[in-house]
Amino acid sequence: MVKRNSIEIKIEIVLTILMIGLIASFPLAQEGSTLRNYQLNRGVVPFKIHTIFSDNKFEDLDHDGDPDVLYSKLENGMSCLWIDDDDDMKISDLQGDLDSDCLVIDMNGDGNYGGELDLNIDYIDPDKDQKADIQLIVDNGKKDFHGKWESHFLVFFDDDKDGVFSYMDAQTLKFEGWDHSGLANFFADYHGKSKMLKVHITTSDIQNLEYNWENPFLWYDYDNDGLTEMAIRVVDEPISLKPDHGNPYYWGFSKTASLVQQTWDLDNDSAPGNELDFDLSLKFMGQGFDYSDQIHYIGQNPTQPRTDKFFQDPRWRHLDRFIFPDHEMTPTLVHERGNWQHCWLVFDEDDDCQRWERVEFYDPLSPFKFGAKNGGIDNNPQADVSGDRGEWDADFSGKGNLYISPLDGKIHLYGAELGYWRIDQNATYFQGWQGWRGPNLQPEDFATVEPQKAATIKYEDTDNNGYFDKMSFDMDGDTIFEEVISTEVLHINDESPVFHSNQASYKKMQKLFKASTEKMWKNALNSLKVAEKYHLNTNWYSNFLHPKSLQEKYHNGFWLGYFVYRDLMQYAEYKSDSALKTEFQKAYFSSSWKTFNSF
Repeated sequence: MVKRNSIEIKIEIVLTILMIGLIASFPLAQEGSTLRNYQLNRGVVPFKIHTIFSDNKFEDLDHDGDPDVLYSKLENGMSCLWIDDDDDMKISDLQGDLDSDCLVIDMNGDGNYGGELDLNIDYIDPDKDQKADIQLIVDNGKKDFHGKWESHFLVFFDDDKDGVFSYMDAQTLKFEGWDHSGLANFFADYHGKSKMLKVHITTSDIQNLEYNWENPFLWYDYDNDGLTEMAIRVVDEPISLKPDHGNPYYWGFSKTASLVQQTWDLDNDSAPGNELDFDLSLKFMGQGFDYSDQIHYIGQNPTQPRTDKFFQDPRWRHLDRFIFPDHEMTPTLVHERGNWQHCWLVFDEDDDCQRWERVEFYDPLSPFKFGAKNGGIDNNPQADVSGDRGEWDADFSGKGNLYISPLDGKIHLYGAELGYWRIDQNATYFQGWQGWRGPNLQPEDFATVEPQKAATIKYEDTDNNGYFDKMSFDMDGDTIFEEVISTEVLHINDESPVFHSNQASYKKMQKLFKASTEKMWKNALNSLKVAEKYHLNTNWYSNFLHPKSLQEKYHNGFWLGYFVYRDLMQYAEYKSDSALKTEFQKAYFSSSWKTFNSF
């Protein structure tokens, strides 16, 4: 056993105290926020809202001999009630059921149940199989506040019949759609096939509750494994209204989807412990498309008579339909009806994103500024600070289509004028799911350290033909591009077949990624043969030669090919052979080494 002197022990005590203080109260740069300490300092987390059964009281509203409302108390002393909408409540019941009942909690203790700051959780069972198919959450804001972001109107649809809806923290009684176990096992139903509508506005301020803001958020499960392979977010941005005697509402909707974000798990490598692993996202922005004809009727939705009195805004209790594009229609509407002006792409090159929505987008800003809202490509607080590749088609000339570039063998956005890959080669700066770098951080974020510099590759389309023809490399992160490659200078072709995203089924997207990976891998192995021909020692790169997954093959294929290319360039420089150097460049950036060998 190694003995420590008193100075070492004192230093350790000081560091421990500092760490405890850091965990207890972690001040953030963003608006003086602090971490949600309740997640760190409590023990077992319950998944059930507990009530005190001895305080139960029943009321028979329709005088038919059975109870219609159960009044109760929560363990924290708050009053609540259960409304029995399917008329099956019994005096012996301890709580309402979760198929067709509505739980209303008097959060502010003012004696009103569905009013200011109160929480409402309603379950609907249209097919009468005793299992809810729809869950509504109405989390009211302050009565005198008519803005956004301080309340929720949520609708979850259980499309895969797993019984999972949103997630309400049973102790704080707040919607916590980002809570999870492990890296990405979210408690809310972002897994499998699911659907959510959401807006952060109190319902009493919304003109038409049939429409919504995230309208909808769709998760797809093509292989029925309970995990998500694709997700689409459709946004109808709320319109501010001027209330008057004829219109008491503050917000309406355009009935037009002006933003769509679509994301794919290209290699379908999600699994227990890695429940969400999207690889590529596309963002469509512009005038969008009208979806007002996409009507979905709820079916049977009985509400207990005489219960409107409990609610500040009972309209949401009587909805018989919602209007949104569904799983089947959304991809078609995006491409056939969409009138778009911009398209963005992001690719998770370091494969470290466990977000539930998508790989989050970089902004077309400075590649050399780091930090949320600091004017860099990671200006978006939800974006990974490094490790992703962002590309931007500012005029939608490429129609959201894709191609595999001969320059690097990767999937790129056709029509993009500019792109940056901020490299995090080995996912050193692990993003995790959140990417917020703000007030909603989670316990694992104590290990998060953000870089102040990164290697960067810049992509440009200088001849405006839709394909990148220029690459600039800053591989030491000093903000100076030490190597610039132009297809025009090298007299090589920048074009390749266009992959039309309007015909992009999930299987076709998988095939596109596999084609990119296999071609990159083949070219890397061919470059090895060329290096061996010039008697270069390639055993240094044995670590890359045994990929254990498609994602590893994609990653290893690029880096193996790049390192061998750099070795060949060094050899040509050593030989002072500029012609050979140019031939190496042509071979590498055209993804073909046939000039040197017959493969």
